[in-house]
Amino acid sequence: MAQVNFRIDDAIKAEAESVCTAMGLTMSSAISIFLTKVANEKRIPFEVSIDPFYSAEHIAMLEKRIADMKAGRNIHERELIEVD
Repeated sequence: MAQVNFRIDDAIKAEAESVCTAMGLTMSSAISIFLTKVANEKRIPFEVSIDPFYSAEHIAMLEKRIADMKAGRNIHERELIEVD
């Protein structure tokens, strides 16, 4: 058996361990399941995409609205949430 070492944010590790425990898994077994799926399917077994919430355009819009609020400009709650 090979040993793999990697670094991950402490909060993510703690949350992932909690979820694994609730499912009756160890972190090691969960990672083994993931890597087995990658090896067998020759792909990451879930969709990987960019969350549009963190786009530069969206962050700029939020920063402008926050600046408007701090400057006392009349901003209503409905203007803070973009609805399609």
